[in-house]
Amino acid sequence: MGVDMEENMTCKTHTVSIVLVLIVTLTLFTRIVVGAEGIGVNYGMKGDNLPPPPQVVALYKSKNISRLRLFDPNEDALRALHGSGIQVVLGTLNEDLPRLASNASYASDWVATHVTPHASSVSFRYVTAGNEVIPGDLAGYVLPSMRNLDAALQSAGIKVPVSTAVSTQVLGASYPPSTGVFSEAASPVMTPIAAFLASKKTPLLVNLYPYFAYANNPKEVSLDYSLLTAKDTVIRDGSLGYHNMFDAIVDAMYAALEKAGSGEVVVTVSETGWPSGGNGEMTTTERAATYNNNVIAHALSGAGTPKRPGRAVETYLFALFNENQKAPGTEQNFGLFHPDMSEVYHVNFSPQT
Repeated sequence: MGVDMEENMTCKTHTVSIVLVLIVTLTLFTRIVVGAEGIGVNYGMKGDNLPPPPQVVALYKSKNISRLRLFDPNEDALRALHGSGIQVVLGTLNEDLPRLASNASYASDWVATHVTPHASSVSFRYVTAGNEVIPGDLAGYVLPSMRNLDAALQSAGIKVPVSTAVSTQVLGASYPPSTGVFSEAASPVMTPIAAFLASKKTPLLVNLYPYFAYANNPKEVSLDYSLLTAKDTVIRDGSLGYHNMFDAIVDAMYAALEKAGSGEVVVTVSETGWPSGGNGEMTTTERAATYNNNVIAHALSGAGTPKRPGRAVETYLFALFNENQKAPGTEQNFGLFHPDMSEVYHVNFSPQT
């Protein structure tokens, strides 16, 4: 009996050791996978003093920025991205939506001109039909454009998902997150778009900015909640607790997608950021650095949101440069870098390494 007990203890010890090894291995694997996904940064070009695209691509690589979003198919930028290994979100111009929606041949030509010549050398992650046009005069063109672009890509033998990028203006309610629902103006457009994305297993791209919510109502909106620095639950929503507005907005969008019948659609954050100037003490470099570094760490942690725990939120910061041809004020001060490629403030794009 003593021998049996000793053998059992040995077996249990081995079992515990194996389990611990598996846990450690799985943890490391998860961190590696999430880290490998990396963070994205929007590459805007509304400046007359910006460096040429080859230098910009070199900057992305030197900072370990693994994803890039282009608002339109700039050929110089696309050529510079050849062989870079950077994943690219490629947008259409909003003004092209009516033709993309009404003319399948135009969509085929668009793909033939802007995607096919680069497809073997550039890693396209998504093609997006329009940016922040819902609700609005162009909203009705988005889904037909998505369908035509998707058909054109398939016909060309190019497997790139098609989506669109929306602002939080598509929401009619968002507080608390569980009340999230598409507005009356946006719902007739967003519901079929969500169904299309669900059928293709493609994310919805969402531009979200806690800065604007805080700047518009600093007495009611906590700075810590906005900057992702709160240690405790700030908002209680049923059984879920929220420490930051970033998660709350993402989950409000998930709630809206669920109410539209497409809760399986994943939310990708295609823009987020905090300006470093243009609005007094609300827009200091310290606050911008705090927000963006916290967003990066949160996105790469793989923690997900209270409503979707464990699902890493694919995230793109806005934007790479301060752009002097944008509207004066905060719009010119969202950049992580000056046009000479020096840092506006330090951002750690690989906090887990």
